[in-house]
Amino acid sequence: MQLSEKELEVLEILEKDARISTQDLSKMVGVEIEEAEQMMHKLQDLKILVRHTSIVDWSKVDDHEGVTAMIDVKVTPKRGVGFDEIAERIYRFKEVKSLYLMSGAYDLSVIIEGKSMNEVARFVSQKLSTLDSVLSTTTHFILKKYKHDGTIFEQTDDDKRIVVSP
Repeated sequence: MQLSEKELEVLEILEKDARISTQDLSKMVGVEIEEAEQMMHKLQDLKILVRHTSIVDWSKVDDHEGVTAMIDVKVTPKRGVGFDEIAERIYRFKEVKSLYLMSGAYDLSVIIEGKSMNEVARFVSQKLSTLDSVLSTTTHFILKKYKHDGTIFEQTDDDKRIVVSP
């Protein structure tokens, strides 16, 4: 799908700030408000603009327990459908937040969220590894997020000036 320069600019702005008002967006792109709205509707209809999201730093919320895991999965692709069929079976699990086809030693990278490490372990042992095409898995638990989707967590405002003493 070939997009105009203005449509590309709208996508780039919305990717950085999905909460921007249509009025501000139209000013930034240099079009009328109605035209900006039409572009957004077109991009949504074409399923290019898929979803508006917020990034939450859950580590700052008391009593919010949970773990995120990245699971590398080696699978046997099926003739005629490749990785698509097994990928669809995996992404339909409610625990799965993201799924990517990868190059390298593993075929798929699955991001899941659970309430505990045990819940993640049960998902891997009872749901994921029991699928016919799955040959092996490697699970990595995320211990701390420093940056997510371009947003840096825990920015410090340390004084970077050199200390001068007599």
